[in-house]
Amino acid sequence: MKINFENISQQDYHLVIISPDNKKVNSYNHLDKGSEDILNSYLEKKNKEKEIIETFLYKNTQKQQKISEFVSKFTYVRFEYSNDTSIQHSFFSRLLSYLETKKAKKVAILFNKNFDDKKKRDEILENLLIGFKLKDYRFEKYKNVSKKDFKIDEVCIFGYDGKHSLELEKRIKNKIKCLDGIFLTRDLVSEPANVLYPQKFVEYCKDLKKVGVEIQIFDEKKLKTLGMNALLGVAQGSVRPARVMIMKWNGLKGKKSAPIAFIGKGVTFDTGGISIKPSSGMEDMKWDMGGAGVVAGLMYTLAMRKAKANVIGAVGLVENMPDGNAQRPGDIVESLSGQTIEVLNTDAEGRLVLADVLWYINKKFRPKIMIDLATLTGAIIVALGERYAGLFSNDDLLVKEILDASKTTKELVWQMPMDDEFDKLLNCPVADMKNITGTRGAGSITAAQFLKRFVGKTSWAHLDIAGVTWSKKGTKFARPGGTGFGVRLLDEFVRKNYE
Repeated sequence: MKINFENISQQDYHLVIISPDNKKVNSYNHLDKGSEDILNSYLEKKNKEKEIIETFLYKNTQKQQKISEFVSKFTYVRFEYSNDTSIQHSFFSRLLSYLETKKAKKVAILFNKNFDDKKKRDEILENLLIGFKLKDYRFEKYKNVSKKDFKIDEVCIFGYDGKHSLELEKRIKNKIKCLDGIFLTRDLVSEPANVLYPQKFVEYCKDLKKVGVEIQIFDEKKLKTLGMNALLGVAQGSVRPARVMIMKWNGLKGKKSAPIAFIGKGVTFDTGGISIKPSSGMEDMKWDMGGAGVVAGLMYTLAMRKAKANVIGAVGLVENMPDGNAQRPGDIVESLSGQTIEVLNTDAEGRLVLADVLWYINKKFRPKIMIDLATLTGAIIVALGERYAGLFSNDDLLVKEILDASKTTKELVWQMPMDDEFDKLLNCPVADMKNITGTRGAGSITAAQFLKRFVGKTSWAHLDIAGVTWSKKGTKFARPGGTGFGVRLLDEFVRKNYE
């Protein structure tokens, strides 16, 4: 979707007039009086309480240099101002879907004259375009052109000119560019596993270097040298070798400050290994690298907006496959921390990947806080459905900071309990711990307790995003597919608390 602040070319546009109330249309003389009179007459007949008045056809026949000369349809939008930006994004995402049903290839946005608060008007325009862009994204690279869904080609902003317009245009385009981090996450989550495997994930993220993110890659040889045996055990059944990618954003420009760290689970396909999953639904396991996708998208976003913070992003990348060399239930591995783990279930693999990466990042960079993200358990979907991510932490202040960011972005999280009684369920007679408890209860909690054993005393939070990474029906801000959940949440978290 192209966003255009320049003059409208002489083609048919679908005009969207945005008004804070049901007053008559007054377009700052951008519409001729005949157009305004016809539109106002039509509006009087409609239900004025509707947010969106239905579209009607009207072509101006007068040869005046007015917008109506190039307009084929009108839509009148009643928008009651809210200072909650997520409400604005949601409303305008819905408006985009509405305009698509009207087959509006080109859209022109015009504010009614009674929207006289310039600051609010600029804010609404900014959030309208963000809402449009969030909902406009679709993953169609493997579709034939003839089978692609209808898409709006251009949105033209009418009525802005001069120095103010140039400044506003620059600010809005910069904010929209930051959305590319969300779209990177959605792309990564949506790619099929035959295209996106550990090595290809790394290549996919090479553009991060162009925006100033430093990248370090650990190949299989380096991982063996380091002793990341828990992670390597998951990967040993696949012909695709494991990778760990570490991303650094130095936003404080040379100032020595402990970084904040984000760690993502990157299982690019999860069959379950020898503890193989049922075939039904296994195709969804291409997005079991959702946590890694969020970390990559977040690092891109922070770099694009030049966040004034030092940030580490790390992802453990493996494919969990069952071949003759695959890890077996009952195997014991020694993790990077020196703690031994009995692997009772090879389908509880994400925690093994995260254990080594968490330990490495904590010891190497000594971060202020660590937050990991993972599509870790089906149990969190049973508990919270597809609306909330599960939040687990050893630090109440960190929990508050994440919850506050959640309220702002409407990427919802729910705090789950943790305590020593759950931790005891992981104790094992033949190793320091086992990777599952062997009972059905509290599966997402005991998974978080397992991770907690690898973070020491560092402030840490775990986000189980298994229910919110992918949506088969779509969300307020996304079509069916990858949601990008977590990028806006954690970007806001960094902005509010660490800049």
